[in-house]
Amino acid sequence: MASAAEQLAANLNFSAFSKAEDLKRRIWFTLGALLVYRLGTYIPMPGIDPAALAQAFQQQSTGILGLFNMFSGGAVGRMAIFALGIMPYISASIIIQLMTSVIPSLEQLKKEGEQGRKVINQYTRYGTVLLATFQAYGIAVGLETQAGIVVDPGWFFRVSAVITLVGGTMFLMWLGEQITSRGIGNGISLIIFAGIVAHLPSAVANLLELGRTGALSTTIILLVIVVAVACIAFIVFVERAQRRLLIQYPKRQVGNRMFQGDTSHLPLKLNTAGVIPPIFASSLLLLPVTVANFTDTSQLPDWATAVVASLGHGQPLYMLFYAGLIAFFAFFYTAVVFNPKDTADNLKKHGGFIPGIRPGERTAEYIDYVLTRITVIGAIYLVLICLLPEFLISAAGVPFYLGGTSLLIVVSVTMDTVAQIQGHLLAHQYEGLVKKAKLRGGRRGGR
Repeated sequence: MASAAEQLAANLNFSAFSKAEDLKRRIWFTLGALLVYRLGTYIPMPGIDPAALAQAFQQQSTGILGLFNMFSGGAVGRMAIFALGIMPYISASIIIQLMTSVIPSLEQLKKEGEQGRKVINQYTRYGTVLLATFQAYGIAVGLETQAGIVVDPGWFFRVSAVITLVGGTMFLMWLGEQITSRGIGNGISLIIFAGIVAHLPSAVANLLELGRTGALSTTIILLVIVVAVACIAFIVFVERAQRRLLIQYPKRQVGNRMFQGDTSHLPLKLNTAGVIPPIFASSLLLLPVTVANFTDTSQLPDWATAVVASLGHGQPLYMLFYAGLIAFFAFFYTAVVFNPKDTADNLKKHGGFIPGIRPGERTAEYIDYVLTRITVIGAIYLVLICLLPEFLISAAGVPFYLGGTSLLIVVSVTMDTVAQIQGHLLAHQYEGLVKKAKLRGGRRGGR
């Protein structure tokens, strides 16, 4: 069965693009906003010695700083004003979503429609400020512990660093919201996408340079290309995949006329959790390594040193825990963002039912049963996509930017953005047809 994206692609008319002025304005606004973001990743935070920072970051790039540097488009490595990136906002959003499942007042706000969503968004902004302040202060203290990075350590540097980094995060949050409302696609996702894509060319160049110097064989380079293409095709296939539950509506009588019951489908995505599981799994696993790198390893006990070494990037224990955490967050986040009971109640309220399943509680149990089964497939898909490139990274020393998480984010955001562009084009074509129909009707009426 054709997916919604395929149906949009089938109706796409490129000749309509030149006439869609609103769409062109949205695209130019999005490109301009992303350009502003990229410029901000090169504005350094005051009070930092760039040479000492580059040397220290080179030693820490395999930990969580390397992951954050990827998501921030290199801003962490340069300690720019956007060094925190948009991650505090994403973390605050997830925390608020979790709280809506356990706090009745927030759950009620979620059900109140647009007004409730505005209140929840405001709480998310407050949470972003708190998380960003905490992380910015931790970064300032951590920089002071590294000799030579901070020119003038002290409270003045800490306060200025917190104000700069928190201000950068809040500006990115506002920029993402502007892209969502006035541009194309999800603004937050596009900001992360732009940060990753900005460094992909250098990663490919480093890979080819390793081949030129003989550090990597031609066979390994070809294998990396084949695996990357296969992963992209696999991501596109699974992200489009849906399990559609048939929904029927009973017959309706309006006056003396009897209308046949309608049928529709309830689409359940194979990967409901999206890119959240690998991001959270990577962050949790790389955190111990980063903390150990900022401390004196000679003061750690032998067992702690062994654990940190075994949790290093590419180690077997790291791979095992990485797969387990991805699977856990796939189920956990799916349970947070999709509530079968609410879906069953909405179906019952509008008179819809699944054939052979009693409305209400039995429908909720059936939806939960189907969702659990397809989430198993989605979790396996995420593990395969994220671990296969990890094996290449650890075995052949492939650049870190070619990991499964980055590929997953880039492909998913690209598909969503293209679908939204096609949707705007179809809306423009529909408006044009409506105007033509009105003009024809007016001419006939005049005759």
